[in-house]
Amino acid sequence: MSSTEQLLKGFEPDFEFVGAPPLAEAEYADRIRRVRRDATVAGYDAVVVHTGPAGWYHTTNDYLRYLCDWAREGVLIIPTDETGTPEIVSFWTETVLLPPKGEPVGIDDIWQVSPFGRESVGRPGSPLKKTVEAVADILDRLGLSRGSIGLIGDAQGSAAGFFTGIRAVMPGAEFANDNGIVDRMQRVRSAGEVALIRSAAQLIDIACQAAYHVTRPGVTDYEIYAAFTYAQLSRGGETGDGYQIGISRYGAHCGKPYGHVVRPGDLINLYVSNVSYHGYCAQTARMIAVGDVTEEQDRVLEMCTEGVYRAEQLIKPGARFQDLHNAAFSSYIERGYMTDAETRTMPYIWSALDDGSPRQVPKQYVEDEDWEAQGRKLMHVWPATKGPHNPNLGHAVGTPMLPHYNVTSHNTDVMEPGMCFVLHAQWLEPLVSGCNVGNMYVVTEDGFENLSNHTPLDTHRVEVAKSLTLA
Repeated sequence: MSSTEQLLKGFEPDFEFVGAPPLAEAEYADRIRRVRRDATVAGYDAVVVHTGPAGWYHTTNDYLRYLCDWAREGVLIIPTDETGTPEIVSFWTETVLLPPKGEPVGIDDIWQVSPFGRESVGRPGSPLKKTVEAVADILDRLGLSRGSIGLIGDAQGSAAGFFTGIRAVMPGAEFANDNGIVDRMQRVRSAGEVALIRSAAQLIDIACQAAYHVTRPGVTDYEIYAAFTYAQLSRGGETGDGYQIGISRYGAHCGKPYGHVVRPGDLINLYVSNVSYHGYCAQTARMIAVGDVTEEQDRVLEMCTEGVYRAEQLIKPGARFQDLHNAAFSSYIERGYMTDAETRTMPYIWSALDDGSPRQVPKQYVEDEDWEAQGRKLMHVWPATKGPHNPNLGHAVGTPMLPHYNVTSHNTDVMEPGMCFVLHAQWLEPLVSGCNVGNMYVVTEDGFENLSNHTPLDTHRVEVAKSLTLA
């Protein structure tokens, strides 16, 4: 066995993972019922839901996954009257997922379009046009060629061509974009949904523990990423590309592995934007310090960690999201890193100039021996300016590709039991210091539950003197 495979030898998480079961079919049936009720109120005769392909077995949104657990591209036709049954038109690309993962819940009729194309299958035709025609035929069969149809999907993205096409071939019908029918369902999670999000958070914790297990001077970011990925995928995680690992002497995050060799003084960020389990995801962020770091870096690590803890104490039904945001950034203000917590004017690392014009990324040679060993050089300073990653404390989490609310200074909404969100406090100053730490929470009847409670929020410290050689 090579040294890379040996790194995880002896690893065991410090808790037993028992994943939640998939959602009950009755919950999907209730979602269709709620769509029909909203369609009735809006005056629609049917609702047509579009999800497009995004390559490599991903989709452009989670609308179909949410409504019927369909994990690939498709168009779902939901007649408003309960006498009509929902149908799916799909399979217009080669990225086929077969059962059981390809089996929708509560859908009997599935229509296979086929990925037409002269070069690929030797059959002339447009998959888009064929899909439009198939959906129009179903709506005509339902007697809705002159009906009122609600449309759900990426109107400015993958669904644009389909929406344009269906309007063209059904000139007698009326169409209205209405993503809000499903988007409104994302605010508060059911007990079954919370259980799945909790499972996703536990997979993240196990993966972080695996990353801690292998991290020491001499290992690469590839190996840390691989350890993290193996630990969660081997227990039911759905994807291995929804997170970032940033390693440098300055605490950079939002990176991908590139061959960096861990050295004393490095700061490592595990920015876990998405680990998914049965269609639901969690998000956290953790920091690793390898040996001694600078006093300034320690101050930033402490500031961000304290910010999350201050906000956490306020989570309960009836509390306002803006209060969490303001509490967290008070940690920054007291230390002189910021003057106020106003989202609108807060500096952040991706911001444009104050007048709204583009900010030029500073051109400067930055030494990176591992990148240069591959024949390349880093000739810009990243990020372009200092501040948090974004001018907010966090956001809703649960379904990876559906809209969510943010925890900002202007979000006056109050919390309700079942709301799930991440709170992550972040700071980066180019070539100086950086931190990104966060927990995943659900609001409960009497307060909150930290769903990511199996790894501490505080920075994980690797003692270099005890870790000079690979295991």
